[in-house]
Amino acid sequence: MKSLRPSAVYEGRHGRFSIDKKDRVIRFLFSKNVAGPSWMLMGLLLGLTSACEERDLTVPTADDVEEAFTYQGALSASMSGNVAVVTVTQPERQIRRGGTLWAKVGPYVVLFSQEAEGLFRNYPGLAGIRVVTKVPGGTEVARALLPRDRLNDLTWRRALNISGLARRDGTRRPTLLEDLVNWGEDHTDFEYNPRFTRS
Repeated sequence: MKSLRPSAVYEGRHGRFSIDKKDRVIRFLFSKNVAGPSWMLMGLLLGLTSACEERDLTVPTADDVEEAFTYQGALSASMSGNVAVVTVTQPERQIRRGGTLWAKVGPYVVLFSQEAEGLFRNYPGLAGIRVVTKVPGGTEVARALLPRDRLNDLTWRRALNISGLARRDGTRRPTLLEDLVNWGEDHTDFEYNPRFTRS
């Protein structure tokens, strides 16, 4: 059987194609009026092209994180890989007066905030935010990690509402602080120092 002539253009059912010297199909020249498999192949090629596009994995710097938060007290930030670590100092008198509840609520006041939501929105590569609360002497009180995918648009709105009420009225209505703690424990990976959170 005679092989196809190199570099020749041949007519096929779905269009024209050319063959190289090793009998490999190197180019399809699709007819404009062809439907079906040829257009399916084009769609596949376009899909592969878009799949190969680079994802935006931008992460903030420690300065970006620190500047994002408004906090009445000492606050510092660092990056651990693609996780932002925010350390805040919680007044010791607040914990002495408020006891276990105020010791537990500290990280959630910072995590469930517009500032944290904005960091996730503006930096697609940010995988999570961890908040660590300490007393002025440096002893850790509590920590909580909020992964990026733990909340969606609906639950973010709910989180901001719960946190906003706790911040505004929590001193007068401790049940609002309890609501925030419960929400935080349901949506973060948390750890408390038993020295401050014994019942």
